Amino acid sequence: MYDTPNETDPISAFSLSEPEIGFYKQEGWLLMPGLLKSEAVTALRNDVLGIVRELGIKTNELSQASDASYKLIQTAQYMGGSRLDGMINSPRLRAIAASLLGGDAHLYMPFSAVKSAQGGGQFHFHQDNNYTQFENGMHGINIWFALNDMTPDNGCLCIEPRTHTDGTIASKNAGDGDHHRRLAYDPTYYLPVRMHAGDAVAFSRVTVHGSGENSTDDPRVAYAVQFHHEDAKATWEGGPLTALKGANRWQTAPVDEFTPAKEPDDG
Repeated sequence: MYDTPNETDPISAFSLSEPEIGFYKQEGWLLMPGLLKSEAVTALRNDVLGIVRELGIKTNELSQASDASYKLIQTAQYMGGSRLDGMINSPRLRAIAASLLGGDAHLYMPFSAVKSAQGGGQFHFHQDNNYTQFENGMHGINIWFALNDMTPDNGCLCIEPRTHTDGTIASKNAGDGDHHRRLAYDPTYYLPVRMHAGDAVAFSRVTVHGSGENSTDDPRVAYAVQFHHEDAKATWEGGPLTALKGANRWQTAPVDEFTPAKEPDDG
């Protein structure tokens, strides 16, 4: 179905069992320890930090702590031929997405998810489907990589299990002077997903998630790669329901040079 992975593929040889796929369908998320090869993690982290710094975004200044745009540093740009390019376009990663989606997987949008040191703020609980709305929220998946260890102290991802069964939940603007969304309610039961560098967690577009502040002295570096199912349809900006295959909703190709750009939303 997909191209054969080569020896430089940063994704581990990883196959999902039927119980793991069943867990994802039941709970709306799945932790995949060691999905990245251990020797690739440092290079990938440096790639991501290099991109945000190239774009003029500082990740270690206390002065940024009150700036709403720094609660999560997002950019979809990545350099062609980089290790990050190899991860985003990995045949192994696409095959994993296909296993969880239950059909052919297509790259939807990749983006950095970096919290600045002593300044990355709270990212309110939301669903990816609060932005671009997929007709079937399970036809979209976010594979979220930890590029350093993740704990509540540095703003690890938090997930509210089984919320994918509720469909798309009402949301509102987060009220932080940016375009981010938050649910119309505050979850009381959720799971902080503690991860080691190189682990990944997969969750659907209708799985409720968010993250806390980064109170440590180092940037929290994560990266998200989103895929959609072959048959996925979505609507955005008040437009009609559109088949995503071939729609070019997002520019997902690597670049030869970085240019300042508006941060992406969650898709």
